[in-house]
Amino acid sequence: MKSLNLCIDIDGTITEPYYWLASANAYFKSNLQPEDVTMYEIHKLLGVDQAIYHNFYQQNCEQLHSEADIRIGVHSVLTNLHNHHYLHFVTAREEKLTDISVQWLQKHQIPLDSITHLGSHYKVEKALELQADFFIEDRYENALELAEAGIQVLLIDCSYNRGYLPHNVFRVSHWFQIEKIIGDHSRRVPESLKLVI
Repeated sequence: MKSLNLCIDIDGTITEPYYWLASANAYFKSNLQPEDVTMYEIHKLLGVDQAIYHNFYQQNCEQLHSEADIRIGVHSVLTNLHNHHYLHFVTAREEKLTDISVQWLQKHQIPLDSITHLGSHYKVEKALELQADFFIEDRYENALELAEAGIQVLLIDCSYNRGYLPHNVFRVSHWFQIEKIIGDHSRRVPESLKLVI
């Protein structure tokens, strides 16, 4: 029987976080490196108006997401976790990208129980609906919002998400660390059983 509900972001969390960089550099004639990406708002890093960056994204989003590289360990860890837990992908991508996302997951043989395209960065409502035990995320602001709602967050470390973390947000370096944390949590003795052991 499966025990935990795991909510998982896509971009920067199961994909490599800087997969968009080469295309953005070519389009905007810039030379940003991964270490330069110190904030989530990419248009600010490029020094362009948000609408201009949005236009670039809309022109290129399907190709960018289709060709995104996968993070090391994602396939094996999620395959193992799916044997014991529910996997719910919750992304800020627009709904029109659902087929692209599903095809990418299938290409990389990543199991799932559901996928939700919100078209918004606000994920709290969906996480509560799915009764998330953990939310695996890369966006700092999302992590804080989810934590404030009482959800445990595993924030995968990126150059753009550094900052103070509340007690229920844990910074992780890679997917094998995520697997260990969830495994350790699953093996804990429930509070209701401690009294009778």
